[in-house]
Amino acid sequence: MAPDSRGTTPGTRPGVRILVVGGGYVGMYTALRLQRKLKQRLRSGDAEIVVVTPEPYMTYQPFLPEAAAGSISPRHVVVPLRRVLKDCRIVIGEAERVDHAKRTATVTTLATAEDGTGALEIAYDEIVIAPGSVSRTLPIPGLAEFGIGFKTVEEAIGLRNHVIEQMDIASATRDPAIRDAALTFVFVGGGYAGVEALAELEDMARYTARYYHNIKPSDLKWILVEASGRILPEVGEAMGTYAVGELRGRNIDVRLETRLDTCEDRVAVLSDGSRFPTRTLVWTAGVKPAPLLAATDLPLTERGRLRCTAALGVEGMPHAWAAGDAAAVPDLTAAEPGRETAPNAQHAVRQAKVLADNVLASIDGRPPAEYRHAYAGSVASLGLHKGVAHVYGRKLKGYPAWLMHRVYHLSRVPTFNRKARVLAEWTLSGLFKREIVSLGSLEHPRAEFELAAGGGAAPGIPRPGRPKDGEEPPEHRPTGG
Repeated sequence: MAPDSRGTTPGTRPGVRILVVGGGYVGMYTALRLQRKLKQRLRSGDAEIVVVTPEPYMTYQPFLPEAAAGSISPRHVVVPLRRVLKDCRIVIGEAERVDHAKRTATVTTLATAEDGTGALEIAYDEIVIAPGSVSRTLPIPGLAEFGIGFKTVEEAIGLRNHVIEQMDIASATRDPAIRDAALTFVFVGGGYAGVEALAELEDMARYTARYYHNIKPSDLKWILVEASGRILPEVGEAMGTYAVGELRGRNIDVRLETRLDTCEDRVAVLSDGSRFPTRTLVWTAGVKPAPLLAATDLPLTERGRLRCTAALGVEGMPHAWAAGDAAAVPDLTAAEPGRETAPNAQHAVRQAKVLADNVLASIDGRPPAEYRHAYAGSVASLGLHKGVAHVYGRKLKGYPAWLMHRVYHLSRVPTFNRKARVLAEWTLSGLFKREIVSLGSLEHPRAEFELAAGGGAAPGIPRPGRPKDGEEPPEHRPTGG
């Protein structure tokens, strides 16, 4: 068997190694609980926890809309893994393959291309596969070229910068067509991500408009496109209908049972025949399992998720575990047989606790426990002081639902440090005015220096205010997306 990253094989290295693939909800919470339970064994060298993750932080995704709106600082939406998982070994990289028959995972790191030594082969005794999900896109003409995602903190801040930059363009241009396209914002997908992102950004942009001499809030055109007959299905039909009415009352165009057919040439063409020239198209129409799952020798469902038991073990594969977006876990609380737990944060955090305990049980030779949790309900923000909630059978709307949304997520964000910082920011934002600054230049930090040095912009980095060769001028080019 090939040696692992420490030059040892599963048969010769000391102790037991637990490999956690992914640093999201499941990955971080599982590693955190294992770290607490194995504290003495980790320090004595009898056990090792290795966490492989593309980013050195966990993103608390429910706060992305507020980060985009400027209510929360981006650095407070993420949790640094090295600080939280002090007794774990953090490997920043991508798991490319998992060969469970050999108990090895192939991992590429930031240094792989630099040192020329190739990918790492990390051997393990127990593996937790929790790589999360990626945006589910469709072969829609123009989507890959002009669409903007909303799944990472970088995308959230980039979208905020982009929206404010479009208002700058609209304020400065003398071309009515460019102005209209710059002030038209199309969001595709009526789930949590799409609705909350649109609502928060519309709130922010409406407030920002007061500082432009030639832009009124009514000049901004916001369009939500949803293929099904309702939005926010998690909060129930009644609250979803209320949310539609709330958004339409703010002059947001909600198009139900409508699809995006094409967005070529920055024109969004919908299935109902509508055409909207736009410089902003945000795609939040669902997610799909991470590509890693297809590169394993583990059983998958028709939807590409790992086929799991109620104990969160991969079916027929001892010592392999999964939860969250990557796992198809039977819902033991459902009335109808065959139902699976929803791939959301509420289940992921609770599954991580059971999963960690079952990994320990496997190491110690004890039987695992089954995961069982009845869905408590959902809360959603519709902008500042507005929201909807359906929790334990009770329906709330308006300010009470918004307050519940904040209280719930404040209680769930990891670490006391992050809780205190987020609470402080909310308190300060209630006392002072919103920030309306766009920092789009952060995406090209060397551009100004390259221009000053007289050597031209670095490869792939346009000079401020100047197009790259073969590109359109800035007033015709999308920014921030």
